[in-house]
Amino acid sequence: MGEIGLSGKDATNGEAAAAASIKLRPERNVLIAATGSVATIKLVQLISELSNEKLPYKFNVKVIITEHAKHFFELEQVPEHVPILHNRDEWLAWNKRGDPVLHIELGKWAHMLLIAPLSANSLAKIATGLCDNLVLCVVRAWDLEKPLLFAPAMNTRMYDHPITREQIDKLISWGYKEIPCISKTLMCGDTGNGAMAEVSTIVTSVVSAFQLPL
Repeated sequence: MGEIGLSGKDATNGEAAAAASIKLRPERNVLIAATGSVATIKLVQLISELSNEKLPYKFNVKVIITEHAKHFFELEQVPEHVPILHNRDEWLAWNKRGDPVLHIELGKWAHMLLIAPLSANSLAKIATGLCDNLVLCVVRAWDLEKPLLFAPAMNTRMYDHPITREQIDKLISWGYKEIPCISKTLMCGDTGNGAMAEVSTIVTSVVSAFQLPL
């Protein structure tokens, strides 16, 4: 017996339904912050996987970076429709009283802040309240009613230092959600804890955070 196929009309209706389901996906604004860790080489992959049309949400993405994060990827690799904001943009946007303050406006726009990767240096600064760059200003002014996810990434020796766990626990106590490191051979050749979670794990964590009651 031959295979039963869809008629032209049924196929058209099916395609229309699939297109409608994509359009009806709820939209969420995700602000990705990348700091000075070699794991920033995965930033472009992270953006790409968050753009997957099979995800239950349509993610609108903006990226903020520290100066040291620029060492690990080329700005031209990021899709043109994804804004990348630097420290200088903070000051270009403000000239006089009444002008928008970028780190405040970004916090209002975003439904979620995802720090991936979070370096040891930026972790220490956040834990002690420092805000000397655009990324840290956004974190310091973050609305604690919104999810903030962070994925630490650093050398094993730095990760295993007792102050690292102390600082991570402090962020968790504020309501931030850790995406734990994994153990693997690091870029420097050492093997152990401290590698950033896989991109697929980070994407799953982002989706899950929006499916939980806020």
